[in-house]
Amino acid sequence: MTPPLMRSAAGWAVALALLALLPFLPEPIGGKFYLELGAKVLIMAIFALSLQLLVGYTGLVSLGHAAYFGAAAYAVAMLAPQSDAGNGWLLLAAAVGTATLLALVIGALVMRTKGVYFIMVTLAFAQLVYFVVHDTDRFGGSDGTYIYFKPRFELFGRALVDLERTEHFYWFCLVLLGLTVAALGLVLRSRLGHALVGIKHNEQRMRAAGYDTVTYKLASFVIGGLFAGLAGFLYSIQHGYVNPEILSWHHSGNALLMVILGGLGSLAGAVIGAFSFVLLAEWFQGLTKHWQLLLGGFIIGLVVLLPNGIAGGLAALARRWRAGRARVVVPVEDGAPPARMEERLP
Repeated sequence: MTPPLMRSAAGWAVALALLALLPFLPEPIGGKFYLELGAKVLIMAIFALSLQLLVGYTGLVSLGHAAYFGAAAYAVAMLAPQSDAGNGWLLLAAAVGTATLLALVIGALVMRTKGVYFIMVTLAFAQLVYFVVHDTDRFGGSDGTYIYFKPRFELFGRALVDLERTEHFYWFCLVLLGLTVAALGLVLRSRLGHALVGIKHNEQRMRAAGYDTVTYKLASFVIGGLFAGLAGFLYSIQHGYVNPEILSWHHSGNALLMVILGGLGSLAGAVIGAFSFVLLAEWFQGLTKHWQLLLGGFIIGLVVLLPNGIAGGLAALARRWRAGRARVVVPVEDGAPPARMEERLP
């Protein structure tokens, strides 16, 4: 029997390989518009994964996660040269480092709070960051600021990828999504990951067992901020423009909706939720200017029908299908009613 870990890794590999084929599809699916939309979905998937670690696995519901996303984006905007392409490695390190440091500082201040107080305090700090950026001319104020060139990623003087090309940028985002899934998978299978799940289910018992739950939660908070910063870095170089709205609580709320839509406590759920949210928003915007009403109604209806999210609903269907395959009819002698027994089919 194939171990669950191998099955999971193989499933992710197949899914990512299929997504990598998008640029090779005929027009219009393989065209520039859909590649840019696909890159946007991949970026939001990384953002949703970063929040899934907090909400789905640690039980920390944050409404300030956009602060790390936006801080990374603004770090790129402030450090990128205006007359030439910047060094991608340095900009990536600066963006992720800024988001991680901000998450460490805010996390150290809010980690003693719980429940609704934790939600409100994270929201307050995110709004503080928002207004600092919004009211500071150095950051462009409410108008934001531009990034004129996509950065270069070179190794030994040779370019690894040309981010100016739409298909290359799409593949670049896909690779970083795969690395994000792999890194979070390793975290969740480690001692840290098991401790985080234990804290979510019963923090008092974990504390009684000798775990420093505050430190573990802070580690989760910082790792989540790190990957939110990675998403912010990609967002900034895709759009070439950042403004204070990406720091607002609305953006944090969108990430939380993606996690809920896809399913709590599932890496695949975060990715499915991001795909569903972005694609539905794009579709509804083409139907009416009141698209947010349609999107909100859809999410409410889906949560009512699938309380465990899309991934949870798909998993339940898969279990039901396997259970149906496991039921077989055992032949008996003529004249006797058929008997049923449970056995697993090969």
